[in-house]
Amino acid sequence: MKRRAGRRAGLPPHQWNTGKAMRGLIAIVSSLALVALTAPALAQSATKIGQHNAWGTYSYQASGGGKVCYVLTVPTDKQPPTLDHGDMFFFVSQRPGQQVSYEPQFIAGYTFQEGSKATVTIDKKSFSMFTRGKSAWVENAAEEPVLIAAMKTGTDMKVSAKSGRGNTTTYVFSLKGISAALASIAKCK
Repeated sequence: MKRRAGRRAGLPPHQWNTGKAMRGLIAIVSSLALVALTAPALAQSATKIGQHNAWGTYSYQASGGGKVCYVLTVPTDKQPPTLDHGDMFFFVSQRPGQQVSYEPQFIAGYTFQEGSKATVTIDKKSFSMFTRGKSAWVENAAEEPVLIAAMKTGTDMKVSAKSGRGNTTTYVFSLKGISAALASIAKCK
């Protein structure tokens, strides 16, 4: 998707990923996230909790009875611009019923190259993510809290990955609002 939402809304290029266009895109992507993330939750629908700058917050009841809360954003930049990247997003989920707290995940609009790693970089800190299908998770679970802490203090985050076709791709995500978004799902139960 090449920023069509902003173009349709008649916004100038520097505002394509902000305001109504951004909220609409986040709503669409969050719906896709539910489908891609949890097969048992397919019949469930997410409720928007709030919007904190670039990050939307959502929750839904999983079919097993537990509540799932998550924060989600879409990239502000996709490279190389000549590729059709599909819908991309980065989110952090909280699943108290499964003892999962602040689990970061990157979802691509394409299948990753088998056996490849994705790399998240914030300031000068890098985190390796293993990939499976269209999803990537932090390789060392002990680094998840370190990544979350870096997200709270950084201004933006870069994710690099390799597609199944062998293309090297890079995405930039704004971290503006992540602290408030995570705080809003802290008491997810």
